Amino acid sequence: MNKNILLPTLLPKGANPVSPFEKERYLGLWYEIARKDFKFERNLNNTTAEYSLNEDGSIKVVNRGYNTVKEEWTQAIGKAKFVGDETTARLKVSFFGPFYSGYNVIALDVDYRYALIAGKDLDLLWILSRETTVPDEIKDQYLQLAEEIGYDTSDLIWVEHNQK
Repeated sequence: MNKNILLPTLLPKGANPVSPFEKERYLGLWYEIARKDFKFERNLNNTTAEYSLNEDGSIKVVNRGYNTVKEEWTQAIGKAKFVGDETTARLKVSFFGPFYSGYNVIALDVDYRYALIAGKDLDLLWILSRETTVPDEIKDQYLQLAEEIGYDTSDLIWVEHNQK
């Protein structure tokens, strides 16, 4: 029996994960450039995501950010697993035990410097960069793609990176 049949789609309609995808090139530190607001990142700035391999082959995820209300750093550690073949950037990620959400790389430049991530639905979207900024042409391209899928990008939070 195919276990994937039992999984929710974890991917917005019209979003296509990057393929071919090389997970080793994706590992490392990414800066969050923009995101849709959601409760686990509320009030965070200077947010980063760092990906490394776990011994079992899953991907360790360390999300870190500065809470501007509490005035303290916070982090969450989770793990990501591929949904299907590892050459397609369609993953599920969990920070809370057996509960997974979608993590889908739907745009990625050839040098693995900029990425557009779709969550499980149109409420979750991220733009990531290996640097604290992203060129305007990449930003415009990623926003256009997100809008074509159905995302409302007018309410994106543009993350500041002003602390270490």
